[in-house]
Amino acid sequence: MTTSTRGIAFEKKVLPAVLVLEDGRIFRGRAYGAVGETFGEAVFSTGMTGYQETLTDPSYDRQIVVATAPQIGNTGWNDEDDESSRIWVSGYVVRDPSRVPSNWRAKRSLDDELVEQSVVGISGIDTRALTRHLRERGSMRAGIFSGEAIGSETELVARVQAQPQMKGLSLYEEVSTKEAYVVPAVGEKRFTVAAVDLGIKGMTPQRMAERGIEVHVLPATATEEDVYAVAPDGVFFSNGPGDPATADGPVALMTAVLERKTPLFGICFGNQILGRALGFGTYKLKYGHRGINQPVQDRTTGKVEVTAHNHGFAVDAPLDKVSETPFGRAEVSHVCLNDDVVEGLQLLDQPAFSVQYHPEAAAGPHDAAYLFDRFVSLMEGQRA
Repeated sequence: MTTSTRGIAFEKKVLPAVLVLEDGRIFRGRAYGAVGETFGEAVFSTGMTGYQETLTDPSYDRQIVVATAPQIGNTGWNDEDDESSRIWVSGYVVRDPSRVPSNWRAKRSLDDELVEQSVVGISGIDTRALTRHLRERGSMRAGIFSGEAIGSETELVARVQAQPQMKGLSLYEEVSTKEAYVVPAVGEKRFTVAAVDLGIKGMTPQRMAERGIEVHVLPATATEEDVYAVAPDGVFFSNGPGDPATADGPVALMTAVLERKTPLFGICFGNQILGRALGFGTYKLKYGHRGINQPVQDRTTGKVEVTAHNHGFAVDAPLDKVSETPFGRAEVSHVCLNDDVVEGLQLLDQPAFSVQYHPEAAAGPHDAAYLFDRFVSLMEGQRA
């Protein structure tokens, strides 16, 4: 491959790479990003844009992400669009990496950033065939091996099969902040929110700050005393990775918040935590929802929204009735129009709701931004 920097052409050595799935399917391509080996759950993301936000989303911890868009890297890598302090994906799979980035904000290429952060990837494979395979067989354990890390097929498959399954894996503490911090309100401060970081994206507290909310971001290990020490008008539970069935600590904390009837909002992992706190179960989806083009209906208004998703687990709650819970009546407020997966919950007798997707929507769409306004309305109502 020939690339150039400021008009000076140079030859970049191309190394072989293989993607190995736990069921024995193997894809051969070229090394992309760092050279070596990596393991994780192979999942696909259908977003046409926003790869930088995807790669830095903590919810992708321990996952090898397959980009279904055929060409990746056109806009390079900038210093403004990161959703956290680092890339969290275990590995990255693309079909046709851009040779030269072209965007006025780009500081370096995607390939260079993957190398800098030691993220092993693979390019030049048929990502459409891989995506169809994962849709038919389900998300599964995988490994990427490049350069000298490539061994015999039998050995590599065995090493992949020795990795832990995503089901039963507790990861939210791994990605959470270790120290509390504050995101100040933009303009006049109207409310204070305690945000429990289970893998929060940077744009989420920013969306709240834009609405006059001072956001105190707390570690996943925060206690009830930690939450109420900031005198919150509302409590927020963020997105995050791993199996919600392992999140007993966050469930206990949310239960305490519900008992106090403090206005509550959860997204993604936070939706699953609310489901558990209300007495519903959770389960692993066959291949999950990932991308920025998922259709969801808000059943409270009838509107259909195009939304951003990243989840492999879902809440098992009835779609056709109002449920009785320890905190009053609850209903499914949002549903995915592709497969009827529960995409939101709300309590009818106290101020608490959640959605399974990402209303902060970096890098778009913005159909669900109103949910932050709904949270503000709950806090206004409680204050009144």
